[in-house]
Amino acid sequence: MSELPKHYDPKAIEEKWGTWWVDRKVFHRTPEEGGDPYCIVIPPPNVTGILHMGHALNNTLQDILIRWRSMQGRNSLWIPGTDHAGIATQNVVERALKQEGKTRDDLGREAFVDKVWEWRKDYGGTIIRQLKKLGCACDWERERFTMDEGLSNAVREVFVRLYDKGLIYRGKYIINWCPRCETALSDEESEHQSVKGKLYHFRYPVKGEAGRFVTVATTRPETYLGDTAVAVNPKDERYADLVGKTLLLPVLNREIPVIADDFVDPAFGTGCVKVTPAHDPNDFGMGQRHNLPMINVMTDDGHMNDEAGPYQGLERFACRKKIMEDMDAAGLLDKVEDHDHAVGHCYRCHAVVEPRLSPQWFVKMKPLAEPALAAVLDGRITFSPARWNKVYTEWMENIRDWCISRQIWWGHRVPVFYCDACQHEWADRGEPGACPQCASTAIRQDEDVLDTWFSSWLWPFSVFGWPEAGKDLSFYYPTHSLATASEIIFFWVARMVMAGFEFMGDIPFREVYIHGTVRDDSGRKMSKSLGNSIDPLEIIEAYSADALRFSLIMLTATGQDVYVSKEKFEIGRNFGTKIWNAARFMQMHAADVDLDPRRLNLKPELWSSDDWHIVAKAEDAAKAAEDCLERFRFNDYALAVHDFIWHEFCDWYVEYAKKPLNGEDAAVKREVLQVMYYTFSRALRLLHPLMPFLTEELWHAMGYGEADRSILHEAWPRDQENPLRNLAEPHVVYVDRKHQLIRDARTLRSDYDLAPSLKLPLIIKPTDAAEADLLKADVEAIAGLARAESVTVDAGYEPEQVMPSVITALGTVYMPLAGVDLEAEAIRLGERLRKEQELFARSAAKLDNEQFVQRAKPEVVEQAREQHREIGERVAKLTTLIESLKSMGS
Repeated sequence: MSELPKHYDPKAIEEKWGTWWVDRKVFHRTPEEGGDPYCIVIPPPNVTGILHMGHALNNTLQDILIRWRSMQGRNSLWIPGTDHAGIATQNVVERALKQEGKTRDDLGREAFVDKVWEWRKDYGGTIIRQLKKLGCACDWERERFTMDEGLSNAVREVFVRLYDKGLIYRGKYIINWCPRCETALSDEESEHQSVKGKLYHFRYPVKGEAGRFVTVATTRPETYLGDTAVAVNPKDERYADLVGKTLLLPVLNREIPVIADDFVDPAFGTGCVKVTPAHDPNDFGMGQRHNLPMINVMTDDGHMNDEAGPYQGLERFACRKKIMEDMDAAGLLDKVEDHDHAVGHCYRCHAVVEPRLSPQWFVKMKPLAEPALAAVLDGRITFSPARWNKVYTEWMENIRDWCISRQIWWGHRVPVFYCDACQHEWADRGEPGACPQCASTAIRQDEDVLDTWFSSWLWPFSVFGWPEAGKDLSFYYPTHSLATASEIIFFWVARMVMAGFEFMGDIPFREVYIHGTVRDDSGRKMSKSLGNSIDPLEIIEAYSADALRFSLIMLTATGQDVYVSKEKFEIGRNFGTKIWNAARFMQMHAADVDLDPRRLNLKPELWSSDDWHIVAKAEDAAKAAEDCLERFRFNDYALAVHDFIWHEFCDWYVEYAKKPLNGEDAAVKREVLQVMYYTFSRALRLLHPLMPFLTEELWHAMGYGEADRSILHEAWPRDQENPLRNLAEPHVVYVDRKHQLIRDARTLRSDYDLAPSLKLPLIIKPTDAAEADLLKADVEAIAGLARAESVTVDAGYEPEQVMPSVITALGTVYMPLAGVDLEAEAIRLGERLRKEQELFARSAAKLDNEQFVQRAKPEVVEQAREQHREIGERVAKLTTLIESLKSMGS
């Protein structure tokens, strides 16, 4: 036990215990310890990343789960690690090279990859250090990286197995192409955003029929240079005579046919659709059905290539502008309309994505999806909130093949090799020196690298050494809980389930909790571009990591978005200070008492109703906390612990305890302290998963734990542990009613807006004889808490005149106003009433104004109506009080 300083210094406490935990390997677990395993694998943050509010929320949720399960006695392991983040990391290093006046091509592939590894060594551990600062209870001995040797072996093993099964293939299809990153993207990496664009209507001349044109519409004029047909619906009689005829592509004068295809919607636009098979997925399908040429008109970096004729070399959007000018000059621009539509953007650099025909590597997903879909449908894997089951199911039922190749240099290189001598192609786990078919050494490896997610989807088992079958893998797999954001359900969650079944024959985890997005107070998603980001490290510096964690969780309703501002983190800071002061109060009063917090010997025969009540409330808090955590109701868990500590313990029990602690009865004093230490111990353990630094400090400083043993290894409070709970029920009922009586008495006083210095007596007319005796024993405590001059309990009391009163479960509380100038109070309240009536009239006039109601935003109108209702309630209340005062004075 050590004396607590007067002021709570979270910075010093967090530095102290953060180092202590890591140095003593408090979070390290092994299968040899035995027990019931509980495992979480961290959603690996990008190696380029720095901690943002989304990370803070996500990792606090995981930390709560891992600490809670550890305290339940489970062998709880949280695996940390980082993702190599192919595109993002390559972009970072390329920007650094650009500042030196170099490009990756200047270095060459091998030297550039070495440069990225150097960058990772120097900067890649930043987010891991920040997660430690947040207090994450990861097993730091087990940190993994998606390109470390073990995980690289797993990636090659998986690729070879799928390749040999025919589930990985190379094909030329329309894919999402980022001209800025110069690589293919999966469908999930192309984020569609609504944009205010244009719909351009061009007229294509019909060959041999002067003056006749076919009008088509496009949102991407630069791609018309790749048109190889115009399509109409075969049932559209308007164009029946056009089918089979030839059109002339403007500027290029390329001859293209008019074809009939059921895909065309006759009701859309003119009913004529330009067909650009190399730049549109739907057109690609028509191109295949009609054996059309597929002409790519762009380079990898988004400039027009030699197929673009006179537009060669122009950047795609500059080309768009020039085409518009040329079409207009030629009289072939029919019209331009405003057009809102969804456009794909690169999830990394946010450049507009270009649908483009390209040879890429794909994984056949339907065979992998079947068992993964069944696992959710039959309940082996559950989503919370449950609405995400439907999202997952619909995606799985409509799954498309996964484009896994990327045209960058940083990442797992595709382990496919080609023999230039005999043209043999094969996938290999190692680095072959010769062709296995003809023994030629003229072999080369595929230039592409694999999608970052191709290593991440193996995470739940690759971190345990798969494909080797070790103890870790057999003990900790399947893992248990996964906490993540909704935007990576498809990127990551679904793919991990598929990989789990394909390579482990089992689910990778049992339950998935999908949390919301962190937004600002206005509901906008936090981003650097909007300037509304809040840096978690700044919050930790200003308020503490515990305050950050607690405030975030208090604000996080299950599965809902989180709305934060800097001021809201005062919630956690104030709570920490409140707990600190309560601990100091206990230490101060225990200084001269022989009491060992580790060996309490409770004596219920000495307890008052308030003692019974706080012990029972501690048990109730434990039950509520456990129930909330089992159901992923994290904010309700935080609220349950907060309400017990702040209200039941600090506001009520500490106030009650002041009298016996300052009294003459040493035995009662000692027992009150024992009750305080007992319930405070339970409170610290309940709070530990949420505020680990403060609870670790107080656990040791208050003398609860051994010097070298963390509170993390203490038992989680179980509500069924204490057989005294049932015996406490009559006391709980009485004290709850007493507390309500005190609240009602305070309200009675505040209703009359009496000066704080004015002390008035209270008279309680009890409804029950047994409770009357309890009330009589509590009159001094009630008087202090109700801010009364005195409290009298009188079963026969009958007021001689009208006075303020309130009916409670324990009886009627009267507040005699003897000595109060009732006329002056009525005048003072009358002035307040006049001002409120003026506000009420202005508010009513505003709502009667039809222009305001019709033009203002609905939420503004509703706010005005709510304010009007509140003012009306104050007017009614003041009117009643004034009439009451006048009747008392008459």
